[in-house]
Amino acid sequence: MKFADLGLSKPLLDAIELQGYTEPSPIQAKAIPHVIAGRDVMAAAQTGTGKTAGFTLPILHRLSNTPKPSGKGNQARALVLTPTRELAAQVAASVETYGQNLKIKTAVVFGGVKINPQMQKLRGGVDVLIATPGRLLDLHNQNAIQFDQLEVLVLDEADRMLDMGFIHDIRRIIKMLPKKRQNLLFSATFSNDIRQLAKTIVHDPIEVSVSPANSTVDSVQQSLIAVEKTDKTQVLTRLIVENDWFQVLVFSRTKHGANRLVKQLVAKGVEASAIHGNKSQGARTKALAEFKAGKVRVLVATDIAARGIDIDQLPHVVNFDLPQVAEDYVHRIGRTGRAGASGEAISLVSHDEFKLLVAIERLIKKEVPRKHLDGYQPLNDLPGSKGDFRDIKPNKPKSKGGNSSGSRNQNSKSDGAGRSSKKRSSNVKKQPNQATPSRAGRNARRAKAGKKVAPERSGSNDSSARDKGSSRSYSNPNRSNNTVG
Repeated sequence: MKFADLGLSKPLLDAIELQGYTEPSPIQAKAIPHVIAGRDVMAAAQTGTGKTAGFTLPILHRLSNTPKPSGKGNQARALVLTPTRELAAQVAASVETYGQNLKIKTAVVFGGVKINPQMQKLRGGVDVLIATPGRLLDLHNQNAIQFDQLEVLVLDEADRMLDMGFIHDIRRIIKMLPKKRQNLLFSATFSNDIRQLAKTIVHDPIEVSVSPANSTVDSVQQSLIAVEKTDKTQVLTRLIVENDWFQVLVFSRTKHGANRLVKQLVAKGVEASAIHGNKSQGARTKALAEFKAGKVRVLVATDIAARGIDIDQLPHVVNFDLPQVAEDYVHRIGRTGRAGASGEAISLVSHDEFKLLVAIERLIKKEVPRKHLDGYQPLNDLPGSKGDFRDIKPNKPKSKGGNSSGSRNQNSKSDGAGRSSKKRSSNVKKQPNQATPSRAGRNARRAKAGKKVAPERSGSNDSSARDKGSSRSYSNPNRSNNTVG
């Protein structure tokens, strides 16, 4: 099949030919005709198979072949939502590339940069707006963008857009949009929960998929090296130097870990930069540009980069830390082996990450080949998966005391910390000035031992004392502030 067979306009075909493409990828061949026909589409395909062009090309075709709505205002005809700034910039570049022969106005907006220049760019409206959710809400609150004339909504990397970190913003945005619109959801992964949630957004969608769910590209050679956690930096350095790797994307689980690894690599004479949420947008753009240009040998990134780095023929991806979410492994290693090119993905796995490894292998339905590096044999080796890739199901609660329901006691309830307390019998009434049985028993034991007995409290005084001392606020020191976009 050729691009000309998909019904795209000649200006688009000329732009595609200029990029050296003649045949659409499988996901493009399946999705583009449905999008041109105006259907809602849910499309799933492996990372690096051309999903971005799968929706940008038919959207540009539609906008260039339908009259622009009359009226003034800061309107957008098509809205593309992405989870990261890097992915927003990548989509914008795709729109500019394929729309170079069309009179299409495009804008890209995301956080981390000043908002005023973005507001000025939206004056008079745009045809295609690419945005991260947080910045889009800020612009809408300042009346910088309106959606009365919106025709198409796209959720790029829809699984991440619909997870708990973004779902509230997405719902707020959808309330702003016209009910009559075309909805396109594109992603590499669609879990069952996300699929059900997505169907509340789309209407009678066409579902297209060109590969098994959550699968990885065959052109990516996967392997892992079992290693002690303290030896990971030495192993990574040895791999880079001895194999003369010139362009390596390394994934770290945390921002501080990424910064620390960059310092360690630079100290060993390996040029490296970090890209993560604490970096300014200017610093992130500079680091990515230098990495693409070959000025920096190693780019250490957190998972914000897994959805937005598009580098032709990136040869090596290394998981310095395994991701907490198994689906992120698919997106990480999908940065290499793109557009049919070959690539290599290596994970450095310590024994404490074994459960994360098991979750990844269950997701991709295959075992990642184990390797060892001479001189770095771990104290505790990693077991094999034994070919068991079934999804883990929660165990049923065991029955205790002959209860057929498997619960502790029908008169018991949990206090939220795994403990249970029996409910007070409904026919026992607590008198206002009477100590509770537990307090009375405790006082009797203390008196018998010759200790001071705690005074009994009245019901009214108890209540006021608790109310008076209960106005404390709590904060969670482990709460993450790694917002994206």
